[in-house]
Amino acid sequence: MKRLLAPVFVLLAVGTAFAARAAPVFQPTDPTPQQAGHVGHYFPPPGQWERRDPAQVSLNAEKLADAIEWVKRRPADIPADFSTQGMTFGRPLGPLPTRHAGSNGVIIRHGFIVGEWGDTAAVDPTYSCAKSYLSTLLGLAIDRGVIPGIDDPVGKLIRDGGYDSPQNATITWRHHVTQTSEWQGEMFGKSHTFQGKEEFGQGAMRPRELQPPGTRYEYNDVRINRFSLSLMRAFNRPLPDVLRTEIMDPIGASATWVYHGYADSTVDVDGTPMVSVSGGTRWGGGLWMSSLDHARFGYLMLRLGEWNGRRIISEEWIKEATSPQGVRKDYGYLWWLNTDHAAWPGAPVSAFAAQGAGSNVIYIDPENVLVVVWRWHARGDQAEFFARLTDAVEAGSPPAAK
Repeated sequence: MKRLLAPVFVLLAVGTAFAARAAPVFQPTDPTPQQAGHVGHYFPPPGQWERRDPAQVSLNAEKLADAIEWVKRRPADIPADFSTQGMTFGRPLGPLPTRHAGSNGVIIRHGFIVGEWGDTAAVDPTYSCAKSYLSTLLGLAIDRGVIPGIDDPVGKLIRDGGYDSPQNATITWRHHVTQTSEWQGEMFGKSHTFQGKEEFGQGAMRPRELQPPGTRYEYNDVRINRFSLSLMRAFNRPLPDVLRTEIMDPIGASATWVYHGYADSTVDVDGTPMVSVSGGTRWGGGLWMSSLDHARFGYLMLRLGEWNGRRIISEEWIKEATSPQGVRKDYGYLWWLNTDHAAWPGAPVSAFAAQGAGSNVIYIDPENVLVVVWRWHARGDQAEFFARLTDAVEAGSPPAAK
């Protein structure tokens, strides 16, 4: 994959070897007219978000209201007190709040809030929605030359012993974000094998032979945690710091979200202790964020990486990350897809989502210019809800602006 790179960072180092690992100082770049003219026109300023009546953005108000009333009655997968966490996922490694909020969510159409329920400002664990944030940080790293390319072997840049074995030596960044790495090893006391009920709860797996990287998909948080550590080493900065300064602050997110690591996930990075964060809340920790802040991130994805005239992530990366990759046609780079309408039959095939246990979902529908964040419900209800939302879009409503 070829990528045109603007000179958007400065390496604060002297010497080739040190420069390759030094933390870059990022500078904003001005978008071209082609980059700036995608869907929608409104961008919520920090601390604000305008609301519109559904009819103002060509939605059927009655159908939308019925859909929202329906979701309010759907039970959450995970009890409010997280009492099933250990049984489901195994021995914890990081923190959890004492309780999570009730069902809540927000619906965005053409950038405006058209529906909202529950406590959308509550800061709660996101579970595996965090994986899609890690994917976006990889896109940022490639856009800015921190990582040469997605098909580079990770061990070419990251030399901490994690990629020295014959099994791991050929793993690329693409393998990590398609969950086909087959990485072998242990991360923070958890083995890639996922064996043992005490360690992995109901997610424990049976023994099997490892396959060559890139040939087998396996949803495996140990390997995602290895990817997260490698990405932090590439940036030479804690990933929450990168996410905050390069993505969330520029899109006006609040200061309330936090990205936790584990009790034992502090590592040495060129002499500086840094906390390596996880790809979810399976074992505690992870990305804790409000629905409103998730909606800003989802809107950035809908906007193909542009925010109010500023290019945050390249359009090329987002299109690639939300297209079928690896060995699964319903999976991109840590994003879930609606290929062949298989995930959400009543929604457009172009829809995609970040998803986590609970359920937590950030749903993006480019065809209908919708972003939906829905927290704490039964995952099987998503297809019905998204079909109802699709049905609420008025025939002949204005398409995405070009």
